[in-house]
Amino acid sequence: MTQTVFLFGPLCDAKLAEVILHKRATGQRALLHDYRLGMVGPSIMPCLVPEPGASVDGMVVAVDAPALARLDIFFGLHSAERFGVVVEGAGTKMAALAYHVGRQPSDPVSTGWTKDQSQIMHLATAEIMGLADRAPIAALHARWPMALAHAASQVRARKGDDPAQLRKDWTRNDVELVHGAMPYAWYFAVAEDDLRFRQFDGAFSAVVKRAGLVMSDAVTVLPYDPVRDIVMVIEQFRFGPWLRGAGNAWLLEPIAGRVDPFESPQDCALREAQEEAQITLRADALMSVGHVYPSPGAITEFLYQFVALCDLPEGSDGVAGLDSEAEDIRSHLVPFDRLMALIASGEVQNGPLLQSAYWLALNRDRLRADAVPQDGG
Repeated sequence: MTQTVFLFGPLCDAKLAEVILHKRATGQRALLHDYRLGMVGPSIMPCLVPEPGASVDGMVVAVDAPALARLDIFFGLHSAERFGVVVEGAGTKMAALAYHVGRQPSDPVSTGWTKDQSQIMHLATAEIMGLADRAPIAALHARWPMALAHAASQVRARKGDDPAQLRKDWTRNDVELVHGAMPYAWYFAVAEDDLRFRQFDGAFSAVVKRAGLVMSDAVTVLPYDPVRDIVMVIEQFRFGPWLRGAGNAWLLEPIAGRVDPFESPQDCALREAQEEAQITLRADALMSVGHVYPSPGAITEFLYQFVALCDLPEGSDGVAGLDSEAEDIRSHLVPFDRLMALIASGEVQNGPLLQSAYWLALNRDRLRADAVPQDGG
């Protein structure tokens, strides 16, 4: 027995529908009257919004029970539920099922996704639906935000500049994936690949097994007041040191956070500064320290590191963080010389803070000279 389902907006894309349904999606064009297309942020999920006189262009597909169950899983990620509609196609009206997202659309006039948004949604959906037959629903819901973030990281990586002046100009064609798996998936995930890679003699290696923690791109921000020669660092509990067995698992760090799927690293830096330290930074005051893989042998995380020029008056430190993420973050105003002393003592154990501090040490005189008028200037 099959059911007729109305797909709409960018969900009509044949490749995306095939990923969701796990079979080729063939259907016919149809119109749903008295609705318009909206979009629910921040996941940019298209949704149907009642509006007399409007109409939504889409397609109807006949799906069997397994495909309908997969649609339920996909739409369930967005808290959507089935409801009955009457659509018009090929001059006739027919009953169909559609999915209603209960949340208020953030974009009432959206008609589709940008190229980058489409790539992100395709990649994230492929990851989640690849897990759908074996992972519990709770795991899929927990994984979806990070699947989007990882997909966005993949899109940025594909567009990124990969200079090769000293290293050889390798490409992804120099790696052969024999078998890929994701044996663990929750908020984070573990990928396990059997692969071969090209060696320096030109031959491919034997098949090797590699595993890595699938994360997303992130930013770090070290606020610096060049007039007062003061930085702001934060202190918070970190699970990694705790898991390692450290006696004190609270670290001194720069402001940091994961880049949301549909924001830029620069916008993320500004947002995280507000959330973690309640300070407002300017985009044009962000100076790149470098873009790096902190531990490329084991994790996919890629860091966009910044020093941010700003005013850090007395009293701008304190305790902040998002209650929704159980954050309890204390900020400290630290003179630059004391920061370097903390590094020398071993108290600073956070890699990005060390890198940003050393970058600042190299550029500090110039930044201070630009910030403080010189005699006769």
